[in-house]
Amino acid sequence: MEYTKYEKNFEGLNITDEMLSPNSITRQLSDQISLAKAFVVIAKESNNLQFAWELSAQIRNSQVLLSSAATRRAPLTTRESETAIRDMALLLFQAQQLHYDSATMIMRLKAKIQVLDEQMGIVNEKSSKYGQIAAEEIPKGLYCLGIRLTTEWFGNSNLQRKMNERIKIQTKLRDNSLYHFCVFSDNILATSVVVNSTALNSKNPSMVVFHLVTDEINYIAMKAWFAMNTFRGVTVEVQKFEDFKWLNASYVPVLKQLQDSETQSYYFSGHNDDGRTPIKFRNPKYLSMLNHLRFYIPEVFPALKKLVFLDDDVVVQKDISGLFSVDLNSNVNGAVETCMETFHRYHKYLNYSHPLIREHFDPDACGWAFGMNVFDLVEWRKRNVTAIYHYWQEKNVDRTLWKLGTLPPGLLTFYGLTEPLDPSWHVLGLGYTNVDPHLIEKGAVLHFNGNSKPWLKIGMEKYKPLWEKYVDYNHPLLQHIEC
Repeated sequence: MEYTKYEKNFEGLNITDEMLSPNSITRQLSDQISLAKAFVVIAKESNNLQFAWELSAQIRNSQVLLSSAATRRAPLTTRESETAIRDMALLLFQAQQLHYDSATMIMRLKAKIQVLDEQMGIVNEKSSKYGQIAAEEIPKGLYCLGIRLTTEWFGNSNLQRKMNERIKIQTKLRDNSLYHFCVFSDNILATSVVVNSTALNSKNPSMVVFHLVTDEINYIAMKAWFAMNTFRGVTVEVQKFEDFKWLNASYVPVLKQLQDSETQSYYFSGHNDDGRTPIKFRNPKYLSMLNHLRFYIPEVFPALKKLVFLDDDVVVQKDISGLFSVDLNSNVNGAVETCMETFHRYHKYLNYSHPLIREHFDPDACGWAFGMNVFDLVEWRKRNVTAIYHYWQEKNVDRTLWKLGTLPPGLLTFYGLTEPLDPSWHVLGLGYTNVDPHLIEKGAVLHFNGNSKPWLKIGMEKYKPLWEKYVDYNHPLLQHIEC
């Protein structure tokens, strides 16, 4: 037999001349075993366990024969293998009679895959809903803290006096030689962590001014907390957005949209929309004024020229006064970019099938992050950036330009007006993914963006200590919090 032209292909393989023969008994047995193994899987899938057992037993018999031939280094004879080949052939014929042929099994497997896909879709939808509910839940401790602080405020005249004394330092609130930060939040403890972590890591805490804006419900509690804690001498101002008289439906598109019956139904009716729209897109928090107040910063703080905006789910772990000396090159917004290859580019956030988006914005433009932003308010006013935001927000009344949140309108509003910052200023992802420990170590601001906030039970356990180290659990109001 001439197999010389194939010899190189067979080098290193356990293949003998006998196996290459068209009459090879060894190859016949090996082929039967391979086919039988496939039928074992199919029989088990069909819950025919008896037949699967019979096939497995015959496979073992054939393997014993092959092993014996290999050990003695002699080919199998027809006589010694005849029974095994015949018995296996009968089982394989029986498998075909049971419709274990390829075409039938492909159809059955396709049907099973479709059922599994449907089940997976239902599970994913439930998981998304329950995850969103867990993320939006107000922990009892935080709720009770607000109540106790409000009670403390009205029962303790010293707290009111302390806050009034601090408010007298009005010049600091408008002094542009100081470091001004703002946080818009209804979460007292989270806001406290932002202020405390900034103060503890600041080289000059007396030069740090925090401007906090909350809502009517949490206003008194927020004032009480920051009146009874000093934070290394950091200046803290607390306001509520309901006091901003210019913030009304005739001026603010979001407030105007909230008066629209269709918008109200979309966000508040509780109807499931037949599953067409994921639950996260219908979260009312995305129409919250505290969420959209970031587009009105020059009007909230008319005397300021430069300011750092911080989300309430960040931790500051280094001195960040250097942000105020960063040259924004006549841009309005200083932010860390988030694009890596195609991920987090504009086309991931915006609807490029819409001509308004397609004609005005590069789909591959790099996205950036809200949560730690340096704003040049002089340039902002000069370029009338808030009017740009109003334009796009009004165009999206039917939610056809984007679906979710404040980042998409931010990308449109600050398009061509954003200066990229060094990535170490703002490290993201601690609320939903694993982050490189070296990035965390180098990061000035750590952002727990995502559903797994560190104050929630669903928070990522390995990152919680980075946040909890700035919570004083020895504070009387944080021990055994009960309403």
